[in-house]
Amino acid sequence: MNLSRLRRRIDDLDQEMLSLLNRRAVLVLRVGRLKKKHSVPVFDSKREAALLSRLAGTNHGPLPTRSIRLIFKEILRQSRHLQVGDGKNSHKRFRNK
Repeated sequence: MNLSRLRRRIDDLDQEMLSLLNRRAVLVLRVGRLKKKHSVPVFDSKREAALLSRLAGTNHGPLPTRSIRLIFKEILRQSRHLQVGDGKNSHKRFRNK
């Protein structure tokens, strides 16, 4: 396989990941609204620790587990920002950060 074909495949995967992240964000916003309605804190350290542990346990590489943890910690951090702001203008707010 040549370089341009490999890059196209990576580009396709990047688009899929973007779509999945935005689908996840929609669910995160719904969870945030329920948390607000029921006065549940946005941050749940036990849930996040369990998620990171589960992902680390199912990671078979080639990305190192440390990288997976860092990537998902950032996804979780951005998810909390969405929940706190309830998604209002989130695409504009985070574009510049």
